[in-house]
Amino acid sequence: MPNDSLVRSADATLAATALDGLSRCPKTLPPKLFYDEEGCRLFYRITTLPEYYLTRTELALLRRIAPEIAAGLEPPAVLVEYGASDETKAELLLDQTDKLGRLRFAAYVPIDIATEALERIQARMQRHRPELAVCPVGADFTTPVALPRPVDRMSRLGFFPGSTIGNLDPPAARQFLARTRITLRHGARMLVGVDLRKDPAILVPAYDDAAGVTASFNLNLLARLNRDVGADFDLNGFAHRAIWNDAESRIEMHLESRRAQSVQIDGQIVRFVRGETIHTENSYKYSIAGFAELAAAAAWRVCGVWTDPARLFSIHLLAPD
Repeated sequence: MPNDSLVRSADATLAATALDGLSRCPKTLPPKLFYDEEGCRLFYRITTLPEYYLTRTELALLRRIAPEIAAGLEPPAVLVEYGASDETKAELLLDQTDKLGRLRFAAYVPIDIATEALERIQARMQRHRPELAVCPVGADFTTPVALPRPVDRMSRLGFFPGSTIGNLDPPAARQFLARTRITLRHGARMLVGVDLRKDPAILVPAYDDAAGVTASFNLNLLARLNRDVGADFDLNGFAHRAIWNDAESRIEMHLESRRAQSVQIDGQIVRFVRGETIHTENSYKYSIAGFAELAAAAAWRVCGVWTDPARLFSIHLLAPD
C-alpha cells in the first residue's frame, strides 16, 4: 500500500514546480514533467514515427560501433545509462562479448526520474538476462547521483543516448557532463548521442508529426497536472507548437493558449492571454566541433565520433581530459 505522506509530498513538489514555471515570463514547464507513465508511452510511439529520424539513425550507428566501444573497456564493466526509459539501445552494448564469448558488461545501472519505467526495465532484464546485475537508480539525472556500491570496482561506461543532451541548455549540459565525469571517475568513458544542425524542413516535422503524437505528448503535461495535482486545464484550449530558433540552434516546443483563460493549480490562479505560450522543451542541435567545445569545457576530450552517411546524427565517445 502506498505511503500517503510520500504521495502528498510528491504531489506538493509537482504543484510547486509547475507554479514556479507558470509564474515566470515567459511561462515554462520543465521537460522532466513529460515522463509519467503516459508520457513514456507516447514518447516510445514518437520514436517509431517516420518523421522522427533520431532513434532509427542512432540505433543503426550503435549496431555498427558497439563492438568497438565495448572492446575498449576493462572487464568487468558496468553500463551507466542516464535518462533510461527503456533498455533497447543499452542492449546493443550489453550484448557485446570478448574473444572467448564472455559478456563484457557485468552490470547495468539505468538512471531516470520515471521509476515505473525503471521497474519495468528491471523486470524484463531479470527475465532475459539473469546473469546481469541490474541496479536501477530513481533520480533526476541532472542532479548529483550516487552509483550503487556493487559497481564500485567495475570499469564504467556512461551512456547518454537519444540526443537528450540537447534538452539541456548549454550551461546545464556542460554542468551535467562535468558531474558525470566525477561520478564515473577517472579512466571511465562517456558515450553521448548528439543531434546535428540540419535543414529545418527535416527538423521541424520530427517535433510536429502528421499523426499528432508529439502534440499529444506535449499536451500530456497539462493532463498530468490535472490528474496529479487537481489542476483544471482545458486541453482543447491549448495547441502544440514546434519552432526552429536558428539563432539559438534549437527546436522549441510550446503550448499556445487558444484564448484568454484562467487555470487553477493547487488553489492558485494562473491567467493566460490569447496566443501566450508555455515553453515546454528545447532541443539544441550541435555541429561536431561545437559539441567537442562543450565537452572540453567540462574536462572531457572526444576520442571518437561516428555519424550516419547523411550526417543527421552523431555519437561521441568521451574520455577524461
